[in-house]
Amino acid sequence: MGLFDNLMSKIFSRSSGTPAASASSAPPTTSMPQSAQPSTAASAGSGGGAATAIQQVDVTAILDGLAAKNREKLDWRHSIVDLMKLVGMDSSFNARKQLATELHYSGDQNDSASMNIWLHKEVIRKIAENGGKVPQELLK
Repeated sequence: MGLFDNLMSKIFSRSSGTPAASASSAPPTTSMPQSAQPSTAASAGSGGGAATAIQQVDVTAILDGLAAKNREKLDWRHSIVDLMKLVGMDSSFNARKQLATELHYSGDQNDSASMNIWLHKEVIRKIAENGGKVPQELLK
């Protein structure tokens, strides 16, 4: 998943202080960016009671920080276009169609409104699954 891995790398690399540009060179064959793997490795061998040992990346803090520095008013919490722009990705219709294909969107990709809503929810869900701490209301 090239585009999704790129998006994850751009977010997760900011938690370690690594510039996002260097993280985007991660191979697209991995299911998640290398910078995210340590935060989920602790959960792989632990029982349900070890939640305090899991290091999560505070996606909200990272994205809110980027939004505060951006001269455009980008609403990453509700817009996949704004989320992609915020991390410096191509947010064009073609890029979003490619991301939808990678994430197995089964709807009509020419219905950009429906696809964008699904994409945003799916990206947020997958970020949370891979060690990202996101607002609970975005996971509904």
